[in-house]
Amino acid sequence: MAFHEKEVPANASLAVKMMAWVDSRLPVTDAFKRHMSEYYAPKNLNFFYIFGALAIVVLAIQIITGIFLVMNYKPDAAKAFESVEYIMREVPFGWLIRYMHSTGASMFFVVVYMHMFRGLIYGSYRKPRELIWIFGCAIFLCLMGEAFFGYLLPWGQMSYWGAQVIVNLFSAIPLIGPDLSLWLRGDYVVGDATLNRFFAFHVIAIPLVLIGLVAAHILALHEVGSNNPDGVEIKNTLDANGHPVDGIPFHPYYSVHDVMYLGGFLIHFCLDCFLCSRNGRIFLGSE
Repeated sequence: MAFHEKEVPANASLAVKMMAWVDSRLPVTDAFKRHMSEYYAPKNLNFFYIFGALAIVVLAIQIITGIFLVMNYKPDAAKAFESVEYIMREVPFGWLIRYMHSTGASMFFVVVYMHMFRGLIYGSYRKPRELIWIFGCAIFLCLMGEAFFGYLLPWGQMSYWGAQVIVNLFSAIPLIGPDLSLWLRGDYVVGDATLNRFFAFHVIAIPLVLIGLVAAHILALHEVGSNNPDGVEIKNTLDANGHPVDGIPFHPYYSVHDVMYLGGFLIHFCLDCFLCSRNGRIFLGSE
C-alpha cells in the first residue's frame, strides 16, 4: 500500500501541520471522529447511561493511585504491613492516595452495578448486543478477582483471614478443588508465597486482562450502537447524509452531559476520601 502524506495548506499553523503529520502515520483524528464527534447516539438516553463513562473514570483513578501505591509497597510477609503504615504516615499524601484507591474500589462496584442494572432493565443484552453483554460480564468477574486479590495486600488480620476463608472455598469444588486452592495459596498455608502471588495477579495479570476487555467492550458497543429506553434502533432510519434521524453526535452533546454528572460524582468521591476517614478529618482540621 502506497503511503500518502496528508496535505495541509502552506499557511496552516504549526499545530495543524503537526496533527496532519501524526494523522498520516496514526489516524488519531479519524479515531476521534468515529468514536466521539461522529459517533451517533440515541436522542433519548437518560440518567442511567452515565455510569459507563463513570466506570472508565474510576478505572483510571484506580490505575493511577495503584501505581503510586506500588512505588512504596513491599510484597513481603514480614514487611507488607509496615510498608502500608509507611504509606499512611510517612509518604506525602500517602494516606490520601490509599484512601482514594480503597474508595475507588467501592465506587467501582457501585458504578458497575448501576451500569449492569441499566443493561438489564433496558435489554442491552439482546440482539445485536450479546457480545457487549458477554464482555461486560467478563469485566465484572475480573473486578471481583481484582478486589479479592487486593484485599490481602495490606496483610492485616481482616485481609489475612479473609483470604484464608475465600481460598478454602475453592477446595469445595469437586475433583480440582484441593489442587486449585493449593495453587492459589502457593503453599499449604496463607503466607509469603500467597502474598507474592496475589500481588502479581492484582498489579499485572488482571489489570492487563481488564484493560483489554474494556477496550473490546467499547469497540463492540460502537460497532452496533447504543441501546436506548424505547428500544429504537437508530441505524435503521438514516437521513440523506447517512446519519441516524433519531440520533445526535456523542460529542459535544453527551460528552458535556457526562462531564456534568462526573463533577457531581467527583464531589461525592472527594467528600468520601476527606470526611469518611480519620486522616481526612485531621487534614480538614475537624479533629
